[in-house]
Amino acid sequence: MTLFLGLGIAGVALLALSLVFDGILEGLFGGLLEGLFSGLVSLPVIAGFLSMLGFGGAIVLGTTGAGTLVATAAGAAAGVVAALLTWKFSRALMRDQTDATPRGEDLVGTSGSVVTAIPADGYGEVLVRLGGHLVKLSARSTAPVARGSEVWVEASLSSTSVSVRPVER
Repeated sequence: MTLFLGLGIAGVALLALSLVFDGILEGLFGGLLEGLFSGLVSLPVIAGFLSMLGFGGAIVLGTTGAGTLVATAAGAAAGVVAALLTWKFSRALMRDQTDATPRGEDLVGTSGSVVTAIPADGYGEVLVRLGGHLVKLSARSTAPVARGSEVWVEASLSSTSVSVRPVER
């Protein structure tokens, strides 16, 4: 039973190390096994198998009168299940994609309001929504625009400034 508990503890320790040294096993092989096992050879998967082999075997050995061979088989079966679940879970996490980061070009065609009056061919400030957030930007217009007016973004001049035109009502 001590051997099984040792394997279980080693698996948990390996899992803790995999959090710190993520991808170390993949890096050791230098991409040699890249498409061959599709992530089956990773520290979390191996740690899941090893810990369930150890703890599963210890539970079977300690609670039943079965021998070491039966405990090893039961622990190995539990280890395979844990490894497959770990592999599926890590693949699902790796496939999780976020939305694209908003860019200045995404502002074109949006409306905003003037916070600081914009003189003709000069700069003022506008508030516009970008990615669900209010963003304060420098704004340039060919015509003067009063504070509080609604404007339409025509172009992104830089990461902090836009070209606007007043909205006609």
